[in-house]
Amino acid sequence: MGDAIREVEDNVEATEAWNGPLFEIWIEYRDIVAAGFRDHGEAALAASPPHEGDRALDIGCGLGDTTVRLAGLVGPAGHAHGVDVAERMIETAIEEAAEVGIENVSFEACDVEMTSFERTFDYAFSRMGTMFFANPVAALRNVREALAPGGLLNMVVWRRKLDNEVMHRAELVVAEYLDEPEDYDAPRCGPGPFSMANADTVTDVLMHAGYDDIRLARQDLPYKVGNDLEHAVAFNMALGPAAEVLRMWGERVDDIRPKIAADLRAALADFVVEGGAVIAPASTWAVSARAPR
Repeated sequence: MGDAIREVEDNVEATEAWNGPLFEIWIEYRDIVAAGFRDHGEAALAASPPHEGDRALDIGCGLGDTTVRLAGLVGPAGHAHGVDVAERMIETAIEEAAEVGIENVSFEACDVEMTSFERTFDYAFSRMGTMFFANPVAALRNVREALAPGGLLNMVVWRRKLDNEVMHRAELVVAEYLDEPEDYDAPRCGPGPFSMANADTVTDVLMHAGYDDIRLARQDLPYKVGNDLEHAVAFNMALGPAAEVLRMWGERVDDIRPKIAADLRAALADFVVEGGAVIAPASTWAVSARAPR
C-alpha cells in the first residue's frame, strides 16, 4: 500500500512540474528541444514505422510535434492520438494542429499510469516520454491493453549517463556545488531521463507489462544542446538533470549561479562545432515490443 501511495504522490508531483515550471521552460527552449530529439525519434520511426491507415498513440506527446509526424506517416486513412499529463501542453498542441489544418489528429490530457483507454490502437510511439513514469509497468500495461493483438510499441529512451556526456558533464558541474536539498518547494519531474537506461530494466518492465518480442537497438546520434555556447549553458541550467537540482534550490543559490555557469561554459566548450552550435554525441535505445497476438 505504501508503494502505491508513493507512486500516486509522484504522479501528482510530476504532473505539477510538467504543467507548471517545466511547461514554461519547454516553450522557451522548444526549438532546441525539437532539434536535439529529432534525429533519435526519426531513426526509431524509420526502423519500426507505422503502417498507412494505422491508429497511432503518441505517449507523452508534449506540444504535439511527434503526433503530427505520426499523422503524416499513417496518412488520411489513419489517425494519431497524442496524450500527455500536462494540460497546458495538450491545449497548445490542439491549438497548433488546428492552425495548420491537420484533421487526422486528436489530443487528450491524461495520466497514462492511471488510464484505461477506450479506443484501440495499432501502433504506439513515444519519444523521450516514458522515462518519467513513477510506475512504468502500470503505464505500459495500459498502453499494451489498448493495442490491438500484435500491435507495436516503439519508444525512444536515453541510454546511460556515460554515453550521454554532455548531460552528464552538466550534472557533475552542479554536483560540485550542490547536493539535492532535503527541503524544496519546486515539484520534481519524475524518475528522470535515465530511468530506462539499463537494457535489463527496460526488458523487465516490458515483460511485466505483458509484451512479447522485446527488442532494443542502440542509436548513437548527434544531440544539439545550443545554438551557441551561451545558449547551451542556459539550456542546461534550465532543463535536464543539472537543472532539476538548481530548480529545487531556487533562489537560495542565486549567489553561486554565475560560478556554475562559468564552469558549465568550460565543460561544454569541447562540443562547439564549426559555426558555433553546441552538438554532442548522444546515445538512446529504440525499444520495440508487441502486444501478444
